[in-house]
This record gives sequence, C-alpha cells and structure tokens, in this order.
Amino acid sequence: MLALESRRAPELAKLISSYGGQPVVAPAMREVPLDSNSEALQFVGRLLAGQFDMVIFLTGVGCRAILEVAESKYRRDDYLAALRRVKVVPRGPKPVAVLRELGVTPTLTVPEPNTWRELLQTLDQAANSSPDFRLRGARIALQEYGVSNPELIEALTERDARVTRVPVYRWDLPEDLGPLQSAIRDLAAEKVDAVLFTTGIQVGHLFQVAAEMKLEEAIRRGLRRAIVASIGPTTTEELQRKGINPDFEPSHPKMGFLVKETSDRAAQLLLAKRQGSASA
Repeated sequence: MLALESRRAPELAKLISSYGGQPVVAPAMREVPLDSNSEALQFVGRLLAGQFDMVIFLTGVGCRAILEVAESKYRRDDYLAALRRVKVVPRGPKPVAVLRELGVTPTLTVPEPNTWRELLQTLDQAANSSPDFRLRGARIALQEYGVSNPELIEALTERDARVTRVPVYRWDLPEDLGPLQSAIRDLAAEKVDAVLFTTGIQVGHLFQVAAEMKLEEAIRRGLRRAIVASIGPTTTEELQRKGINPDFEPSHPKMGFLVKETSDRAAQLLLAKRQGSASA
C-alpha cells in the first residue's frame, strides 16, 4: 500500500501495518516557509489596528505559523486578544484544535469534508441567518497554505467581501526524491496494489516527477490497475484532472478512516479491477 504522506508519514505507515497492509511510504512534498514573512507580519499589524472583520484559518500548521510570526514583533497576548475581537472561522478540525488551545473560540465550524465549498456554504448560511454576520463589505483575512485558492477568493469577492491573502508557507518537492522515484517505478511496473492520496498536492508532484522520468503514462496505467483512495473531494478533483477516477473516498476525511476502509475493501476492489483489465 503506497502512501505519499510527508509530515505524518510514520503515523500513516503504522496505521497501514495495523490493518495488515505492507506500507511503502514515499513522501511527495515538504512544507517550506516563505522566504519573507512580510505579508503575515503586515496582517498581524492590521489585525491589531482593527482593520479586519473576519479571519479564516485553512490549516492548523498555518495558524501556528502566524502566531510565531506575530510573536517575533508583537506581544502574544495582544495578538490573541485581537483575534478574539473579530469573527474567526477555521476550515477544519486541525485549526479548530489550535485555536481552542490558544483560548480563541471559533465563531463558526465547518462540516465535513471541510473543503472550501463547505466553508463558503457555512459563511452563506451565517450571513443569511444573522444580520450581524455579513459578507458584503466584510474585511476578510484568508490564511493560505501551499498554494492559493482562487475559487474561494473569487467566490468571496463575488459576495462583495474584501479579501486579503495571508500566505505563510508553500509546498515543494522533497529534498530526497529517491523514495518517490522508486515508488513511481513500482507503480509503472504495476507492482502497487493500493495508493492513498491525502492531498491534491501529492497528485501534482507525483505526476510532475513521473513526467521528468518519462513514466507519466505508465503510472497512469498503474493507477488504473491499483486501488486509488482519495481523502476527500478536493483531492479527488485533482486526480480527475489527471485522468484518474478514485475508487472511493472514506466516510470521514481522516487518515484512520482512509486506511481502514481501504483495507476493508481492498480484496473486492482489486479482484474487480484485475478481472476488468483481463477482459478488456
């Protein structure tokens, strides 16, 4: 069972083993802090000056990163107090946990699978149900991760919100590409039974490195013969852009559910796929 996870690779490998799988972990990405924290520092200064009505946190790592940036120039308590004066909307459980640890209560919580679509729907519902919660004219700071989300920004702008992007880190390829290149060769040789994707960035990087190895079409064939499990809709969309339709998404967008449900369905799915290939 191939996993492309980076930060939580040991945890994912342990999960795969606990369900009887043979883990092959090949990190496909790494988080790289931005060379300059100027935009994050500018955000903190404007927040302290009362220039935002809402802050949207997309990731727990980003939430912590902004705190570290804030503490480099300002008092921690002042930053947290400023957050408590505005509407704070975390996209998923990880930023929720970080905020609560810091003593900041989220204004809204977003339902699973916690994509930007559920986030936007939650904001719309709040705006429609309460006159105190409006998007029109709202000054919103959006903590970004890795890559920007133009669809979310466009949707908020269409609602006449004034959006300020706050990038705190980006995604890059691993420094050591050896494990990923080895996994690509195995996938191209159809030696992989299942692949777990936990973010769309992994999809892009897998195909990028495969293209450099001139194995892009080969891994596409390998993926079509293997079980492809996607953590959720955003990752599924990225796979579909590459011509791969995942076999399923787990009942909850969490690693534990992803591994367990892949394990539960592996034998049946593999048999169906291999029989289909043989008869094609």
